[in-house]
Amino acid sequence: MKYILTVLFFVPVFLSAQDPITIGCKLTRETDPFTKEIKISTGFIPLDGGSVTIDANSGEIDFLFSVDGPERCFDNNSVATVFFEGTKFKLTTRNGGTMNCEGLFHFIFRNTASTPSLLTKLATQKINHFSFTCTSKKDVTVILSPADQQLFMTLASCLLNEARTLIK
Repeated sequence: MKYILTVLFFVPVFLSAQDPITIGCKLTRETDPFTKEIKISTGFIPLDGGSVTIDANSGEIDFLFSVDGPERCFDNNSVATVFFEGTKFKLTTRNGGTMNCEGLFHFIFRNTASTPSLLTKLATQKINHFSFTCTSKKDVTVILSPADQQLFMTLASCLLNEARTLIK
């Protein structure tokens, strides 16, 4: 009897030691009250120098970065460069959002049945850092720690898998 009680005593200790991200994807699912369109989101993921949220609906997948610092103005000509860990390959993309000085930068991809290779690369390879070029031509860097890299990859791949279910 005392062995059973001892085992039951330690069960909660082992359950709380697990990382909630490895157990399952923590995505938010919302339905627009007017259009009845479903939107899936990761919520904001804090990074060193900013944060990112990944949203998907039936038409697009949007990586929205919120950059910290004094240089935060972006327009249609602003670019972001993604540096992947362990390789010389880098991805350069333009701002998909509107002109703003709030530090908001968008990577927008179409939500299709076949996932574009660049979008797959963002979700499956570790990213060292992002470099955003502002309207003043200065670079702002957002660095990902090893824990941030794993969290970003896990949530991005979960969202990509769920985004395919939204395609009409």
